[in-house]
Amino acid sequence: MAFALSTMRLTSPAFEDGGAIPAIHTGEGDDLSPALAWQGAPEGTKSFAVICHDPDAPLVQHGAYGFVHWVLYNLPASTTSLEEATRAGTRGKNDFGKTGYGGPMPPEGHGLHRYYFWVLALDKATDLPEGLSLPELLKQVEPHLIGMNRLVGAYQRD
Repeated sequence: MAFALSTMRLTSPAFEDGGAIPAIHTGEGDDLSPALAWQGAPEGTKSFAVICHDPDAPLVQHGAYGFVHWVLYNLPASTTSLEEATRAGTRGKNDFGKTGYGGPMPPEGHGLHRYYFWVLALDKATDLPEGLSLPELLKQVEPHLIGMNRLVGAYQRD
């Protein structure tokens, strides 16, 4: 993924940056996407995409590492937050093979995993079809990426 770090700030009322993700947002709980909010989008932003990726997952596939938990896109520039269990935007395909959000569920005994929630600001409005994988989405949006930032949450199975 190309990087265009910016001064955007991504937060969640569910957990602090680097903090524990509550069980309600995990595969062991209700598997609900957490509420997110962002501010400081770059001038010229026309749309957003949101991704959640676990780089600590012991998986390498198609030349990429980790596990994709959420791919969400076609969010208009007027969007600055997502409610818990959001229905906003268009759902992409996660590495569970489903569309939408799939919460943290690291292998038992694998220790603490970090989950990177990314918000991507794009200089183009998008109208992409449902079900794109992360590589498919990035192929479409990377040329239009003008800013991004992340919020990191942590989760460990007991």
